Amino acid sequence: MSKSQTDPTLEEACVAKGMRMTDQRRVIARVIEAASDHPDVEELYRRASAVDDRISLSTVYRTVNLFEEAGLVTKHDFKDGRARFELIPDEHHDHLIDIRSGKVIEFRNEEIEAIQDVIARKLGYRLVDHRLELYAVPLEVKDKDGKP
Repeated sequence: MSKSQTDPTLEEACVAKGMRMTDQRRVIARVIEAASDHPDVEELYRRASAVDDRISLSTVYRTVNLFEEAGLVTKHDFKDGRARFELIPDEHHDHLIDIRSGKVIEFRNEEIEAIQDVIARKLGYRLVDHRLELYAVPLEVKDKDGKP
């Protein structure tokens, strides 16, 4: 789920929070912002070091941790042994993870949102946050030509 044109960039949000922005942090911020997937630290490192070969893996680790602590990115554990990252979304969404390919699909379903509220209320609570991750396999297995 993408950010609107009027929202501050990740770099701008870091500066607004008083974070010192080095050239390497700026590159890492741009890489995270440009990601349409949910990259792990090693993938962020690969992408950032292609832009600036002075960026180390440890710099990427430290930087994503800083961004997470500042509330600017969120970390996901999709049960594949890798922490993955994305910008804090403008609006809530959930994830479906294809456990064969590792592909992550973002979705929003109003029925699911309503049911979660009903469940919380029935148990005597007011829902303030949640995270839903569905793990799945494709219904049909396709051959190399894309045919079932």
